Amino acid sequence: MKNRLSITAIGIIAIVLILFRVSYPKEQGEALKLTKWDAFGYYMYNPSIFIYGDVSELKWVTEIDSTYELTGGEFYQATKLDNGNYVNKYLGGVAIMQLPFFLGGHLYASLSSYPADGFSAPYQWAIAISALFYCLFGFFILRQVLIRYFDDWVVAITLLFLALGTNLIQYVAIDGAQSHIYIFPLYALILYFTIKWHESPNWKWAALIGAAIGLATICRPTELIMLFIPLLWNTHTKEEKQKKWQLVRENRKHFYVVLIFGLIGILPQLIYWKVTSGDFVYNVGSKWFFFNPWFRVLFGIDNGFFIYTPLTILFVLGFFFMKKYSFQRSVLVFGLLNIWIIMAWSDWRYGATFSTRAMVQSYPVYALGLAAFIHWTWRRNFAKYTTLLFGLYMMVVNLFQIGQYNALIINYRDMSWAYYGRIYLNPSPSTLDMSLLDGDDFIYDEREFKKKTIYNKPELGEFQFQDHKGSYLKVEARINTTKGFDSNVLQIEVGKKKTAKVRLHNPIAKRGDANDYAFYIKIPEKVKSNLALISIYGAESFEGEIEMLKVTQFY
Repeated sequence: MKNRLSITAIGIIAIVLILFRVSYPKEQGEALKLTKWDAFGYYMYNPSIFIYGDVSELKWVTEIDSTYELTGGEFYQATKLDNGNYVNKYLGGVAIMQLPFFLGGHLYASLSSYPADGFSAPYQWAIAISALFYCLFGFFILRQVLIRYFDDWVVAITLLFLALGTNLIQYVAIDGAQSHIYIFPLYALILYFTIKWHESPNWKWAALIGAAIGLATICRPTELIMLFIPLLWNTHTKEEKQKKWQLVRENRKHFYVVLIFGLIGILPQLIYWKVTSGDFVYNVGSKWFFFNPWFRVLFGIDNGFFIYTPLTILFVLGFFFMKKYSFQRSVLVFGLLNIWIIMAWSDWRYGATFSTRAMVQSYPVYALGLAAFIHWTWRRNFAKYTTLLFGLYMMVVNLFQIGQYNALIINYRDMSWAYYGRIYLNPSPSTLDMSLLDGDDFIYDEREFKKKTIYNKPELGEFQFQDHKGSYLKVEARINTTKGFDSNVLQIEVGKKKTAKVRLHNPIAKRGDANDYAFYIKIPEKVKSNLALISIYGAESFEGEIEMLKVTQFY
C-alpha cells in the first residue's frame, strides 16, 4: 500500500484514543457524563428541539439537572431575557455536528430500558463516539493534505507528534463533548478544499469553503479567521501572488458563492436567535483584550501552552521553514492571529483546561509548519535524531501528565513552579509535595537541620515555638473530615506575621478517609511573638476527627 506509514500512524492514533476513552468512562464512581458544564451548553440544542420541543423556555432543564447534575449548580449556560425566554450562550454548530450521533443514541435509548431523555448512557456514549469519529476523520483529511507536500515518513511523524504529544487526547478521548474536536476536522477540510480550488477552480470547492467557514463560525465565532487560509494561499512569492490574484479575478463569481454558502452555514444560528431573542443577531457576552493579551496563556505555570505541551514549540519553529511552500503566508498569518486572539480572551484560564485547550481545533493548520520543520531535519542526522528523541520524550511526558491531570494532581487552576517541579513525572507525590499547591516554603533535606517536636496532641489551638528566627516549623496531621472537606484548609499562623496552609481536599486525599497532611512554614527573621495558632477554616463549618496533630521545629 502506497504511503502506508502515515496510514499506520493513524491506526496507532486510533488505538491510543480508544484506549484512553475506555479507561476514562467514570468520574468519582458515576457513569460516563460528557454533557456537563460548557459541553452542556453546546449540546442542549438537540434535546431541546428533538425531545422536549422547548428551545426558549427550557422548562425541562431543572428536572434533568436534578437527575444528572450537568450545569455545575448554576444554569450559567443560558441567559434569561426580559421576554421570559432563555438564550443559549453557546452557539449551535457543535450540536449540528453531534446530531447524527445524538439521533443514534436516542434510537437506542428508545428501544432499550434507558431513559430516552437526552442524557442517559446511550446519549453519552454516542457523543463519545462522535468525538472519536470526527478526530479520526480530521486526521485522514489532514494526511491527504500533508502527503501532497511531504514524504510519507514526515507525514507519519507529524501525525503522531500532533496526536500523542499534545493535549488533543484530553479533548477527544476524555472531555470529548467540548467544541474543539468538532472544529478540528473543519480546519483539515478548509485546507483540503483550498488546495482543490487552487488546483481546479470551480463553484463546488468555493461552496464547500464557504460552508466550512460558516459552520466553524457557529461552533466558535473566532473561527471566522480561517478565511485567511484560502485568502492567502499561494501568495508566498511575488510571482505566485500575481498568479493568485489573476486566478481570483478570472473566477470572481466564486467569491459570491463562498459568501452565500457561508451565510447558509450560519443560518441555523440566526434563526435560533430570532426565535428566542427576537433579533437575528444576539451578543453572547464574550470579551477580549486585544491590546493587552495574557502571555501567561503560552508561558504561565497555570495552563501554559508551551509549558504543558512543549512539543508545540516545534509549531513555531516550523514558521521559519515554510518559505518555499504555497501555504507559507496562510499558516503564518492565521497562526499568529489565532494565538493572539486566544491570548486576548478575558478568561485567560479557559475554565478547566489541560494546557491551552482553545488551540486544539486549529492543530491541522499548525501541522503544516510542524511537517516543514521535520522535513528540514530529515536530511540532517543530528537535527533528525534530536527532534525524534525530543518528540518521543514529549509524547511520554504528555501521556503521563494527562493521567496526572485527570487524577487532579495537575490542578486545572492552581499550579506553582515549585509544585510542578515536585510532581513532574512523579507517579506517587507525597503529602509534602501536595502542600506546594498552597505555599512555597519547603525543606528539601531535613537531615541538614536539628529538630525538636514542640507540639504533639490532636487539638487545634495556640502553642509556643522556640526562638530560632529563620528556622522552619513542620506541621503534620491526620484528619478525617465529615463536613467541610471541599472548602476548608488547615492553617498555621506564626507570630501574627505569617501564615501557611494546605487544603483538606488535595489530589491524594480521599473523601471519608483519615487523610495525612504535612507542610512547612519558615519563621520570619523579625517576629514579635513566639506564639503560633493552628486552625481549620473555610466556607463551611468543619466537622470531623483530628487523629493526629504534630509540629516539629527544624533549626
